[in-house]
Amino acid sequence: MRHYLGIDLGGTNIAAGVLDESYRIVSSAVRKTACPRPAQAIMDDMVAAAREAAEKAGIQLEELEYIGVGCPGSVNPENGFIQFSNNLAFYDVPMGEYLADRLGRPVLVENDANAAAYGEFLAGAASGEEIRNFIAITLGTGVGGGVILGGKIYGGSNHAGGELGHMVIQAGGRPCTCGRKGCWEAYASATGLIETTRESMRANPDSQLWKLADGDLSKVNGRTAFDGMRAGDDAAAQVVHAYIEALAAGLTNIINIFQPDLVSLAGGISKEGDALLVPLREIVDKEDYARFGSQRTRIAIAQLGNDAGVIGAALLGVKKG
Repeated sequence: MRHYLGIDLGGTNIAAGVLDESYRIVSSAVRKTACPRPAQAIMDDMVAAAREAAEKAGIQLEELEYIGVGCPGSVNPENGFIQFSNNLAFYDVPMGEYLADRLGRPVLVENDANAAAYGEFLAGAASGEEIRNFIAITLGTGVGGGVILGGKIYGGSNHAGGELGHMVIQAGGRPCTCGRKGCWEAYASATGLIETTRESMRANPDSQLWKLADGDLSKVNGRTAFDGMRAGDDAAAQVVHAYIEALAAGLTNIINIFQPDLVSLAGGISKEGDALLVPLREIVDKEDYARFGSQRTRIAIAQLGNDAGVIGAALLGVKKG
């Protein structure tokens, strides 16, 4: 039986997993990333996690054709260098070469959002054979994106493509951590939703949002506005409507540019299900430039959850079909 091994390097955890031929995780191992610390120390823990996952699966590393890695930041998949990762404080780190030397196998390195998108492409929401063009969006602290065109990860000429959260949807709008104003991420991320909720609470002191947050703005989360809407609170319903409009604006832009077969949504907000999807699809259906065509982009919820990064990293050397 063939196996695959992937490592998902995050700011909090290092997760390694072994997949079987059906792309299911059969063993895993986790280490704390414990930033900030030297890149070599972090990579040594990546090696340890990979060896532990392989041992738990009952396989030898020599049985693997390659090992895949997903890492945040600007990653050059051609040479395995992490050019820059602000969360890890990595600058020109030769990760692929170092790990290959320690593990004795070829190592493929890719941006973590791209790896997660590839996981959904091969083993999750977009795993159907007919899907060749796919966009994965993660609604978390920021807005992460991965672009698959013609069955291949698209990274652009400098391997930094796919930063979908940093298109501007409101000129001169909210400041974004990237340095611009009005980015999609500033409105459509969980962080953006929380800020919109807090703005509404300040403007509506009688809103049930205050009760849901125990009267404390610091306790507002990505569910607060949706919970308030379900409780019949008008201010909360307006927040949700504004959030979905912002999400739809960016999503329609992406669809108009790429016209993919499918867009998947991941992250905590995606768990709202139909409360999110139904109105979102209604707006996009009206605004998509190809709305009169016979073939339309579908919008669905991602399927792999937190495992997408490990699965995608493990399958970096696999092609669909």
